[in-house]
Amino acid sequence: MGLINAFSDWRENRKEKKRADMEAKGFCPDCGGRGFNVVAHSEAYYIPPMDCFGCDGSGLYSDWERNQFS
Repeated sequence: MGLINAFSDWRENRKEKKRADMEAKGFCPDCGGRGFNVVAHSEAYYIPPMDCFGCDGSGLYSDWERNQFS
């Protein structure tokens, strides 16, 4: 059980570190400040980039923070 808790704690710490880093830069943590998410595609089909749901396509941390429910 300790191994599972250690992994869970590591994952949460990593997530919080990424959020703090993106906050310092002013970027959305979901899209990295790009404003869109790239969907994996292959040679057979093409899917255009979709606006980031976290920041509504702006790429700003302030918009991402406003859209968080917790």
